[in-house]
Amino acid sequence: MRLLRVGPAGLERPAMLDASGVLRDLSGHCSDINADTLSPAGLAALRGLDVQSLPAIAGGLRVGPCVSGVRKIVCVGLNYADHAAEANMPVPAEPVLFMKPVSSLCGPFDAIEIPRGAQKTDWEVELAVVIGQRAKYVDESRAMDYVAGYCVANDVSERSFQLERSGQWDKGKGHDTFAPIGPWLVTADQIADPQALDLWLDVDGRRCQTGNTRTMVFGVRQVVSYISQFMTLEPGDLVFTGTPPGVGMGHKPPVYLQPGQIVRLGVQGLGEQRAMTVAA
Repeated sequence: MRLLRVGPAGLERPAMLDASGVLRDLSGHCSDINADTLSPAGLAALRGLDVQSLPAIAGGLRVGPCVSGVRKIVCVGLNYADHAAEANMPVPAEPVLFMKPVSSLCGPFDAIEIPRGAQKTDWEVELAVVIGQRAKYVDESRAMDYVAGYCVANDVSERSFQLERSGQWDKGKGHDTFAPIGPWLVTADQIADPQALDLWLDVDGRRCQTGNTRTMVFGVRQVVSYISQFMTLEPGDLVFTGTPPGVGMGHKPPVYLQPGQIVRLGVQGLGEQRAMTVAA
């Protein structure tokens, strides 16, 4: 299933994209794409619906973040060896974890703000994992049972805040609009192998990032299990799994985002994002 949320910010309603690309209204069957809907029972109920009988939704509506009620966004840094190399950092022996605030979430076509005082706003296409069950001390052998689905994410980063202002990375990761997700959530049963997905990102039509999730240092199974040893993952939580090479910081010379640019990105089978950058 491809699940999404459409409508003005704060007033989105749940929807499903059917096999023909028609938007179908789910508001008669669930209140939102949230923790209840993403539970095994919730997804089973949606799978039992007669999709063609659901009301169609006319096009042209804004697409919001594909998950609501997110409690936390846990991110894995330097999770592609070639990205670690371009960042002049060692490949980590264990997953590097940091957090993004839920206030940074936005829709896949919403504008991305360049923060005030920013000098090095960067892009990072990522595979995001959406958690469907409460996960605490989960073994790797069972980790995939806790995954409800996947979506495209852009871990937008202001490098000068992240790396040059001392302290932890979070201050460069948390500006409003720095976590676009969607356009839709694809349920886990539709993705045969999350470690075999192509990723790409363009800035103003120029291909900047190309990669595949098979080159992750730590795969989805390892990451979900690892995080659950340190914090409880709740239904609806997001795990950003890292980015392949080609970020602006890694270009020679480095290249960063300015207001008025178009960022397009996608992950195989999960759709595409398109956003314009604007001054905050």
